[in-house]
Amino acid sequence: MRKPHRAAALAAVATAALVLPATPALGGGGIGTGGSGTQTTSGDKAKLKDNGKAIPPASAPRAVKRAIEAANDIDDKPYKYGGGHSSWRDSGYDCSGAVSYVLGPKGAGLIDSPMPSGSFTRWGSQGKGKWITTYANSGHMFVVIAGLRFDTSQPDDGKSGPGWSKDISKGFANVSRSAARHKGRF
Repeated sequence: MRKPHRAAALAAVATAALVLPATPALGGGGIGTGGSGTQTTSGDKAKLKDNGKAIPPASAPRAVKRAIEAANDIDDKPYKYGGGHSSWRDSGYDCSGAVSYVLGPKGAGLIDSPMPSGSFTRWGSQGKGKWITTYANSGHMFVVIAGLRFDTSQPDDGKSGPGWSKDISKGFANVSRSAARHKGRF
């Protein structure tokens, strides 16, 4: 004979299983978790949240999502000349230190050690990438990831240091459009 409280608990569990969905429902064009716990958005472009962080597109390769997560991780760090060059983790980042962090092991995994902006002028292949494009000269650089610019110059939040921007064209105030470079399938 079953105890009454155990039967009631089993009934509650069975009812909850019928009522609650097993996976998060994604509305048309909305934001979901992409099945990995990381928030994603539909389409092939990243979205910029009100807090200045980017949401990767669900369709992006894992390396691109990791690059966006890495950029979000250092988004609130201050600008620091030479920051991010002697160590992946630093108290602040300059332009190439920030891009190095995003492309390094904590991010896309496309570089093995931090690089100065001048070295990025010869990195990878010429031209725009499908997901990730760097723009560099000997004095400055930035990266465009899934349609958003990550830069230490003129981020949308107005703060000093690395930050996201929807306005890619502002990056070309310091670096030529013809400086576009990418790596592999990205």
